[in-house]
Order: sequence, then C-alpha cells, then structure tokens
Amino acid sequence: MGRLLEPIRYLSRDEMEMIHRSAVRTLERVGMHVGSHEALDYLGAAGCRVDREAMVARFPEAATEAAVARMRAAFADPRRIPAKMSVRYSQVYFSTMPHRIHADFAASAGGFCVFIYDLQGQRRRATLADVRDSLRLADALDGVDFMGLPVSAQEIPHAMRPVVMAAELVKHTRKLGGIETFDRLDVAYISRIAEVVAGSPEALRREPVLVGYGEARSPLCLDGNMAEIVIDYVKRGLPQSLDTMPNGGATAPATAAGTLALGIAETLGGLVLGYAVDPHAIMTIDVTPGLADMRTMLFPYAGIDRMPLLAARVQMIGEFYGCPGGVHGGKTDACYPGVQAGVEKVTSMLFPLLAGATGIGTMGHLENALTFSPQQLVIDSEIARAVRHMLRGFQITPETLAEDVVAEVGLGGSYLAHPHTAEHFRDEMFLSDLFQRVSWDQAWVRGLGHLEERARERAAELLRRERAPVLSPEQEGAIDEIVAEAWAQRRALGQVA
Repeated sequence: MGRLLEPIRYLSRDEMEMIHRSAVRTLERVGMHVGSHEALDYLGAAGCRVDREAMVARFPEAATEAAVARMRAAFADPRRIPAKMSVRYSQVYFSTMPHRIHADFAASAGGFCVFIYDLQGQRRRATLADVRDSLRLADALDGVDFMGLPVSAQEIPHAMRPVVMAAELVKHTRKLGGIETFDRLDVAYISRIAEVVAGSPEALRREPVLVGYGEARSPLCLDGNMAEIVIDYVKRGLPQSLDTMPNGGATAPATAAGTLALGIAETLGGLVLGYAVDPHAIMTIDVTPGLADMRTMLFPYAGIDRMPLLAARVQMIGEFYGCPGGVHGGKTDACYPGVQAGVEKVTSMLFPLLAGATGIGTMGHLENALTFSPQQLVIDSEIARAVRHMLRGFQITPETLAEDVVAEVGLGGSYLAHPHTAEHFRDEMFLSDLFQRVSWDQAWVRGLGHLEERARERAAELLRRERAPVLSPEQEGAIDEIVAEAWAQRRALGQVA
C-alpha cells in the first residue's frame, strides 16, 4: 500500500514525560475545586486530600499514577467491550493500537449550536424544525459518519433541551454519536432513550450511543453538575472521560506546553474520580487545548497557531497514554462560508489527522462553533471525502503496476480507451459533484456559479427528499413516553412551565 506511514510528531518521549510529570505535580500541589460532596467522598476514599470547607481535592502522585496504570492496563486488552464509541466530536477507541495515521477516520456533525445561518442567508436562533432538517441533511451526506445535534432548538426550555434533542436525534438518523448533558437528571432519561434504540441495557453497554460527558471548567475546576454526570454514567457502566478546554492566556498559561499540561491535569483528575466510583469503569482521557486570541479574547477553534498544540495533544493522548481518539477539526472562525472558512476547514481537519487523530468534528460550523450552516455542512462533507481519499493512498500490486497494459499501449499510445483505465480510474481519482474541474468556458456556459451557491442548492435538494422512518412505531412511542416523563419531573421541580 502506498500511503503515509508515520504521523506528525512534535514531542520526544522525554518531552511527553515532562508534560505528564507537570500535570501530576499540579494535581498534587494545587488540586482541583470539586463542587460535589459526593465526588469529594469518592476522591477521599481514593486517597486524595480533601478540604471540604474549600471544596478542594489534592491528588497524591500515587493516586494519579495508579489511575493511569489502571487505564493503560485496561486499554491493553484487545478483547475489551465496548471496542469504540462515537462521542461529541470523534471516534474513541478503548484498546491500544499503534500510533498511526487513520485513513478510516470518522467525521462528525454536531455541536448543539444556538444559531443557524439558514439557506436564505439569515443568521437566527435555531428552532425544532431546524434541528430536524439538520439531522436529515447530515444523515444524507456521505462525508458525515455520525452526529450529535448540529443545532439545538432554542424554544425548548434549557432544562429539557438535552432529553428532547436526544429523542429527535434517534428519530432522524442511525449515525448516532454523543449528546450534550446538562445535569444528572438528564443521564437517566437519555440512557433510557439509548436503550430503546439499542434494544436493551446490555446491548447499549456493548455498543454505546448517546453518551454525554462532564467537562472541567479551566483552570482546575469541576462543577458539581459535571462531576455528578460523570459519576452517574460510570455507575451505569457507560464509558466516560472528563473533557477539558484550557484556553492559553485566558484560562491556562499562555504557552502551549503549559496549556497542554494544565488540561491533562484536569482530565487526569476526572480519571481518578471515575475509578474511585468503579475500579472497573470504562475510562479514557481527553483534552481540547487552545490559545486565546489576545485581540478578541476568543477561543479560536481553527487558529493556525493552535495546530501544533492539537498535534501534540493527539500524540500525548494516543501515543503516551495509549488512548486512541479524535479532536476538534473541520472548524472555522469565519462568520460566513467562503475562502477563509475553506482554508481553515481543510487545515483544522487534515493536520490533526496527519498527527494520528482517529476522527474529527464537528462539521458544519461557522463563527467559532456558535453557528451551524447547512450550506457549510455540504462543503465540509465533501472536504472530508477529499481528505479521506488523500490519506488512503494507493495499491501497489501487479495489477496496478500494469506492466502488460504498458506493453499493449506501447510507444506514444493512449490509455484513454483501454479497459484497464475504465476499470481503475474511479478508484484512483476523487470524483466530486461539488468541486469544479472544468474549463472557464464550460463553467460559464453551464452556469455553475460559485462553490457556496452549489452547496446551498445541494442542501436544498437533499432536504426535499423523502426519507424512510429510522425507528419502528413502537420505539418512537416508547421514546415519547420517556420524554413525557422527563417533562413531568421538570415541571414538578419548577424548572419548566
């Protein structure tokens, strides 16, 4: 196979060890603020020094290293169940594999965006109708492998949004990924919806879908609701990692090394908590580092300065800790589809994959992941197809070397009409209905217009198509009952009208 053999590496083994040691020392010296007494109980039992008045846990080096050793040992089992899980922006694997470039990467659409840049060119708050359209569109695109919610319906009360959105997701696609989870009450309802789709709790644990997650609040804070989400998922036997998004210069040191070390400290704190809840928990680690733009204080998802940091993150998590996974990719900080979006989408997608990421996401975003665009999702899907074609390489066999064909065509001949060409050109070439490969005259006569316009038309055409139901009537009815029960509980708690 003629393909890229080695991923990009920014870090030596000694440098990775330095980052790890820094993270371990930070957890021991500074600790984490943990806003849940239940979580503090677990951490205290695991050997952490707990200050209940300050709600701070400090993690002895031995406790952190024991959790890392436990995780590595679990990942070394090739028969581990589940083997993998599609999460909010990538595919996560639960067994160690060689650190390499993954031409079979998974591309995700999701993000729970508040706003939509619609096909009429208006940016507005997303509605339930937009949610359904975005899911149907992503489901129809070949470049999208799985998804969470591209947008979330803003007319649904905040307290009910995760459960209602989970129900919408499973009704409109089989490309199921993770879901946002706001508090521990969401966990039970979303897990029950996932069990309806999977067929049973046991089937869900074998092939998890719709799994939410906790997220640290940098620097070094784990809010109570996030801690309780992790605890409840672990108790259900579902995989967990504590996500963390340190922002260099704002919520983390301004240096890439300091930002990465801080983020790893935070996610290792979540690892210790997970194993404290259940020594047999299915745990991994995660960090999504970035560097703040000092002119705007934004967290630039697609900044060129962030790409080495993302590559180092992939290497640390995948190679040093042995936890293959993906990262944010296919991002842009541009507010509209166009040249800047195209450059940033390709860069933020391709570079992490060249570093060894198993997946990227979430696609279809504009404006620093605040706004979803169906038009942009069509473009991003085609970019993902193109990147996959680049990474897969080409076959080197007697058939593809084609020595007999060369002899048959001879000197000065043409391969255009040879059967070998007809047999192989579709495998070798990237064929796209979206990207132009025509002369100026052909483009003018055919009125092909700009890429953005073709993408808008393609999105509209896909949304007009009729689609078969995803679930049986019995499954839809069972899910509707779960959602109704969640509404009733939230009303009883005074959280929704």
